Amino acid sequence: MTKPKPAPEADYLRQVTIRLLGPAERERFDGLLESEHYLHSARVGGQSLRYIAEVEGQWVALLVFSGAAPHTKARECQIGWTPRQRARRLCWVVNNSRFLVLPARQRYPNLASRVLALCLKRLNADWQEQWGHPVILVESYVDESQYRGTCYRACGFEAVGLTAGYGRSSRDYYEEHGQPKQLYLRELRPRALRILRQGRLPADLAEQEEKLSGPCPLWTLAKISERS
Repeated sequence: MTKPKPAPEADYLRQVTIRLLGPAERERFDGLLESEHYLHSARVGGQSLRYIAEVEGQWVALLVFSGAAPHTKARECQIGWTPRQRARRLCWVVNNSRFLVLPARQRYPNLASRVLALCLKRLNADWQEQWGHPVILVESYVDESQYRGTCYRACGFEAVGLTAGYGRSSRDYYEEHGQPKQLYLRELRPRALRILRQGRLPADLAEQEEKLSGPCPLWTLAKISERS
């Protein structure tokens, strides 16, 4: 019996849907990451969201978004924020910490970018629903000795510099692994990089910052000036 021909790529990609992982699916999800992802780990720290991409009920890709790396020189240089601003606003940056495209990628080269684009459209709303605050910037670290980062570039990410070649091995400890990765950044909100470094925030983010960290001195001074 001859195998059916795969659908043309455009038709296949139109069928891709994205949804959040259900609790009963976590074991299967983690097992695939541990066996198929190049890091062979499903563990991420802090707040996170897990997505499944499907075509006709079949899993075609898995993604995890989690809290941003605490310190990355290339990111800090690109944003230009102060250490105080970083401490208060890092929660608005999210890391695409895992991205696994299952075997259909070999037949459909644009599957990865399609899946990523669909996730980015809903990520901020899902994050606010789950964790109660927005995200405005996405980062991802790509090992360019194995991957070209094509899907990130296709979705508007910009390569901004290499990491120093250290990996987090515990909460406060980093080990040198000698494999620098390229950092990619993508704004979810227009002018997100500028917003993260400016003294006075848009009203919605200023309110969020105050809830998380208490009043910002620059914002407080600005409000006093308005009233005087």
